Amino acid sequence: MKPRPAVRNLHGMATGESKATGFIITDRRAFTDGGEARQEKEREKERESEVEVQGRPSRKPLADDPSPAGLPVVDFHTFVLSLGSSALLHLGELEDPDAGPPQKDLPLAKHTIDILAMLEEKTKGNLTAAEAKLIESLLYDLRLRFVEAKRSAEIEDQLK
Repeated sequence: MKPRPAVRNLHGMATGESKATGFIITDRRAFTDGGEARQEKEREKERESEVEVQGRPSRKPLADDPSPAGLPVVDFHTFVLSLGSSALLHLGELEDPDAGPPQKDLPLAKHTIDILAMLEEKTKGNLTAAEAKLIESLLYDLRLRFVEAKRSAEIEDQLK
């Protein structure tokens, strides 16, 4: 059985850019179309409408809480992808930077996949379309990889 290729489009899965998506254009100019200065209240309304997308406020990083150097901002996408990367590591599909060559730990892989499944179940109905698609497709891929890894481990045990 051929090993499956690694997940290639994690960024597209995370951002939902794998298919065409809509976007919002916001006028941030200091002046109206007539050339008059905009009122501060108008600007505040526009800022509030930017924060709320699809009826939910977006999470923006706090100004006094910067991410450590080299780490992405923590949001749902990065959290789910982090759990997915951990599962791939435990499935032996990613090389551990500290331990060297890939090593399989199927019970830990199953545990991480179960955490993602629980997260999907508990957040059902509260996710954007991109977030729901990300967790659904990631879980599908990880479950297939787990079944293949378990089968190959059973075959190896029988040959010993």
